[in-house]
Amino acid sequence: MEQSRKKFLKNLLVSAAAMPIVISACKKSSASTDDDSNSNNSACAKSPEETDGPYPLYASRNSTITHVDITEGKTGIPLYVTINVLNVNNNCLPLANARVDVWHCDKDGYYSGYTNNGYLGTQNNEAATFCRGIQTTDANGQVKFATIYPGWYTGRITHIHAQVYVSDTLKVTTQIAFPDDINALVYKTDLYAAHGQNTAVARNSADMVFADSLYAELAAVTVNATGGYDLVHTIRISG
Repeated sequence: MEQSRKKFLKNLLVSAAAMPIVISACKKSSASTDDDSNSNNSACAKSPEETDGPYPLYASRNSTITHVDITEGKTGIPLYVTINVLNVNNNCLPLANARVDVWHCDKDGYYSGYTNNGYLGTQNNEAATFCRGIQTTDANGQVKFATIYPGWYTGRITHIHAQVYVSDTLKVTTQIAFPDDINALVYKTDLYAAHGQNTAVARNSADMVFADSLYAELAAVTVNATGGYDLVHTIRISG
């Protein structure tokens, strides 16, 4: 898996060289049933606005988290994230030079930059920045991150937070959902089994954020050859 992560990062650097860049709980501001409701790629409409809280950590949005590999030593099943940014004001064409900020909890449901209460007790991670990253879209409107499959915490199902900025102006704050069947598989694995299945919010349809917006926020997640997962998602902004 470590070899796969290195290959992912190497391929990203090669492609970047070949193609120059053009410059409280989080609540709203059957797996196949949920998964089939995703039509994020079927219409040119701005991605849904969601809360950034409760763990956005704006104070650490700097060079320390401007990297592709955002694991910072955290263990978990490898997750390789590809986010495509499209501009609804330009016929949903790819948008270059947009800044994409992402953050999510670790496999046990804890966020960096905060003191969290969870199933392992209280953890002070205020000095940490794991599972947070910033990248700028390339000429294809794309960014990539190497991370771990997120865990869950009380009140929420598995998710990734994302914000997109253009010329330092925030264009959208949204969230990314994972397929229910993939979540169930991951939480049966040795790395995640101690925390177990999320029985309080067992499906995306029961989540306070995704219940009415899953059609636009559900990512495509597939297993890769090394036992990790590849996630691809499209975020649409009014650029």
